[in-house]
Amino acid sequence: MSSTVADPMEDATVPEAEPSVAGTIVAVDGLKKVYRSGWLKSGQVHALSGVSLHADAGQVFGLLGPNGAGKTTLIKILLGVIRSSGGSASLFGLPAGSAAARRRVGYLPESLRVDRHHTARTALKYYGRLSGLDAATIQQRSDELLKLVGLEGRDRESVKRFSKGMLQRLGLAQALMHDPDLLVLDEPTDGLDPVGRSEVRRVIERLRDSGKTIFLNSHILHEVELVCTHLAIMAKGRVLASGPIGQLSGPGLEVPTSSLTIHMDLEVERSRLETLQSELEPMMGADAAWQLVRSSPDTDRWRVQLSCDDQSDVDATVDVIREHQASILTLQPHRHTLEDTFMQLVRQAHSPVEPDVLN
Repeated sequence: MSSTVADPMEDATVPEAEPSVAGTIVAVDGLKKVYRSGWLKSGQVHALSGVSLHADAGQVFGLLGPNGAGKTTLIKILLGVIRSSGGSASLFGLPAGSAAARRRVGYLPESLRVDRHHTARTALKYYGRLSGLDAATIQQRSDELLKLVGLEGRDRESVKRFSKGMLQRLGLAQALMHDPDLLVLDEPTDGLDPVGRSEVRRVIERLRDSGKTIFLNSHILHEVELVCTHLAIMAKGRVLASGPIGQLSGPGLEVPTSSLTIHMDLEVERSRLETLQSELEPMMGADAAWQLVRSSPDTDRWRVQLSCDDQSDVDATVDVIREHQASILTLQPHRHTLEDTFMQLVRQAHSPVEPDVLN
């Protein structure tokens, strides 16, 4: 793709959608999937082990997890490609995989294959016919969507000349042809170069801002963090944490993703140390401890690590320390990121000793 100053998507508007659907769009409760494996299919592989989550109208809900976490298996069950082994899943209150539910879903697979004789416009015509659209609607939707995804002016070129990023944008257009209430994206930016990822991400952002409900699966943490409003972290077939970005909660989550950790060096008079330690102890993590750095005749220098919910907590902590006439020699804040949370949970899930939740 040529590099120009003008942005082909800058003036694009999202096609006007029907009034937004309210309530819960995706509901999954205790979902399980067991595959048979090995000699004579006598073994079992637990792809999903009691997955529960829900996504509401207008959200961009991301499934984040390493390869093999069960994300694609979950999407295949929601689309009716495979059947579950237990639990329940529904879309719009309808059984997942039912014809009525599928009619309201647009799907972009991880690797969309478009026959090489197509142009972008003839491909959209083909997909529009598959969705039962008439010729006039296909023409109107094609014009709108080609502009939305930045392929206006390239619509009569053979797809053989398209980059992978252009093919992904065409894939987004085909998924939107019948104006679905839910858009399901399987690894939408996987394998793209930085330019391609940016292009696809910007289309998703436009759809998000228009109120579309989007359910996407990715193992690329940065991409999920940029476009999603809500998130579920998965590993080994289980949901480890879920919730709005920055407010994830889960049984193995030690700290909220929005919290702060502050590392401080304090100089404290020995007569005041015990009282100060008792006041700060509730803010210390389970594995944190006061570390003596240097001793003087009347004062000691200590290093301590404290957890705070937000900046106001940090300010209050500083006030407590000053009330005890301790000197703050260094203060280094660290805000917990989504990456911190993700790595913590995935390490726990893959630790050698963990409870058996598969039976």
